[in-house]
Amino acid sequence: MRKVFLIFGLLVFGFVSCKNNTKSEATTETAEKVEKSDVISDMSIYNLPSTWTNQDGEDIQLKDLKGDVLVMVMIYTTCKAACPRLVADMRNIEKRLPEDTKGKVKMIFVSIDPETDTPERLKAFAKENFMDEAPWIFLRSTAQNTREFAAVLAVKYKEITPMDFSHSNIISVFNEAGELVFQQEGLGVNSDETVENIEQAVSEM
Repeated sequence: MRKVFLIFGLLVFGFVSCKNNTKSEATTETAEKVEKSDVISDMSIYNLPSTWTNQDGEDIQLKDLKGDVLVMVMIYTTCKAACPRLVADMRNIEKRLPEDTKGKVKMIFVSIDPETDTPERLKAFAKENFMDEAPWIFLRSTAQNTREFAAVLAVKYKEITPMDFSHSNIISVFNEAGELVFQQEGLGVNSDETVENIEQAVSEM
């Protein structure tokens, strides 16, 4: 009988030990994830100290967007040529994302004409294009910050007239760490690779 109790006791002790080890491993894994999420690499746009204003008039820094995959394009709201096509391309990309992916992606428009594109104008533009809810975000900043960010994205733009710009047509994908992982260049191009890279970035979160 004493042997039975001894064996039972050892089994219970072993079970508790396993549970404790599992809990310890889970805690360590969680800590590693938290630590990893706090790290910002040298290649991350979250290192940029610039302040931006969204369509709701709220001031943010790029690091405030951390935690989601970002899909970004630079446009200006008075554009009548390329920008409407870029808006359509962004809408098409978002539409093609699986439902379980959409909640982890932010679709962001950055204005290259901050003087015209006030938060009020961005808000109106968002409503006109039925993009006034998540995941759509519109941002503007100072001319200097805009130039700096355009350089990071390899986007070139030039003012032709006070209301007209020539500019690159590039859609950029950033992972949750703010690192550039893919760029789609052109208008109305096949977005298969873009969608694949977004899904891949989400799967690695």
